[in-house]
Amino acid sequence: MNQVYIIGHKKPDTDSICSALAYAQFLNRKEPGKYIAARCGPVNPETVFALKTFGYKSPEYIESVVPSVSDMPFTYTMSAPADLPTIDIADLMTTHDVRNYPLTDENGRFQGILSEYVLARTYVTRQKIEQLSFAPITLENLSRIVKGTIIVPSDDLIEGKVYIAIDALHVTLSRLTENDIAIVGDNEPVQLALIAAGIAAIIVADSAPVGERAIRDAREKGVAVISTCLDAFGVGKMINLSLPARNIMATDCPVITGDTTIEYAKHLVSDSRYRTAIIVGEDNQYLGMLSRNTFLQDVAKQVILLDHNEYAQAVDGIETAEILEIIDHHRIGAITTLRPIRFFNDPVGSTCTIIAGKYMDSGTDPDIQTAGLLLSGILSDTLVLRLSTTTDQDRAAVRYLAEVTDTDPEEYGTELIRKAMDFGDAPIRDLLTADMKGYELFGKSIAISQVMVPTYEFAQMHAEEIKTDAESIRSAQNLDIFLALFTSVFEDGSVVFASAPSALLETMELTDSPVTMKGVMSRKNDFIPYLGNLLKNS
Repeated sequence: MNQVYIIGHKKPDTDSICSALAYAQFLNRKEPGKYIAARCGPVNPETVFALKTFGYKSPEYIESVVPSVSDMPFTYTMSAPADLPTIDIADLMTTHDVRNYPLTDENGRFQGILSEYVLARTYVTRQKIEQLSFAPITLENLSRIVKGTIIVPSDDLIEGKVYIAIDALHVTLSRLTENDIAIVGDNEPVQLALIAAGIAAIIVADSAPVGERAIRDAREKGVAVISTCLDAFGVGKMINLSLPARNIMATDCPVITGDTTIEYAKHLVSDSRYRTAIIVGEDNQYLGMLSRNTFLQDVAKQVILLDHNEYAQAVDGIETAEILEIIDHHRIGAITTLRPIRFFNDPVGSTCTIIAGKYMDSGTDPDIQTAGLLLSGILSDTLVLRLSTTTDQDRAAVRYLAEVTDTDPEEYGTELIRKAMDFGDAPIRDLLTADMKGYELFGKSIAISQVMVPTYEFAQMHAEEIKTDAESIRSAQNLDIFLALFTSVFEDGSVVFASAPSALLETMELTDSPVTMKGVMSRKNDFIPYLGNLLKNS
């Protein structure tokens, strides 16, 4: 199932968080688990209070919607234990038509890869192959690997060195121990001498005959006998390939996680000698493998945007995402899409009002917890229905949700707003950036911050510090204009601080900043239209 993220703007407020959670709940009724409420910024104290009051957890934090490896529809998921014989891994590579095969330990943790490059480097380019030897192996597996038939069986695991009996017999015998294996041909005296030495096994190459005496002596001595159609060189090659893949695997293959961006993963795969990258999870658990052909399909995260419709306010990477829908109550911004989408913009006081309307129109009430979130979002964004942005739809939604939750909206809303004004020891700069939105107005890059205060006193007491931080923020973010509204719920107005070149300050009539503006309560409805008219006519 392709999951869809429902996400509000950067610097999320209560309306942004609560509308995302409630809309995800609404859509998941028909497609459970498909829609995920998300956020791209920290949760403020007011929102924390609302979530705690109605028993909701904060939405999932998403820093960016740039597509990541976890969004890819196809990866190779096969793997094999690193202790399997190399020849078996090579067969698996042929079966799956891949050039690299991931290897894991007994707990599924990634260990390395066996690749065509590694096989070629190990068995083709080396001028000298080390002494042939076996890790513990059953006789049945040894017979299978050398394409042989067991003539005299043995119950023991075989572990030792392997010799091809081409030297003088006494030389070969001087090297062999009871754990070792000898490869012989059609030479019965040599076969008998090796059996008499009590070695672990002999492998008779080229389908050479094994006489009755040799078979009898081998049984008496406990020496296993295998006959194979391979010549001595072929047997040696197959024995070399019987070593555990761990012995020759490559460990320098790029390793990534599900959070790695697809673009970065492409670079790693392209730059790797194996043209491969391995995906791991926690504790290096193997999850999958990428190769060049896994990038053939374009991948994008699917998102629904709530409470905004401008690039400057959207989650990072939004230009790479597939936007399915936008629901907002602000001015129309500049976001564009490749395909037609659902776009609902209604100049009500809160996005939560729009989501509440969807529940009302569907004839199905939200549960008490979800209704409480919607109520919180509306009361927060309208300052308990006091702002000029408040509409009859907002009031109707509040009455409906208050009845579902059995909540006094005036009493709860007042407590909610108090939480927003509880600054504690927060630095002024943090207050200025907590609810800051970016805009492009008439060719000017602008950021407007709004801080809710009980009275103007707070802004007046910290005026110099606010001015200093406003200048710093404008410079750091390369803005033309930075504005901060300290809005008093109880004094019905805002104290406005401005940082801008002197000509723009004069245009905005804010040369003597800070300026108290009576009746300016809403950034969206009161201040931005006023500011826009001044800039437009300048």
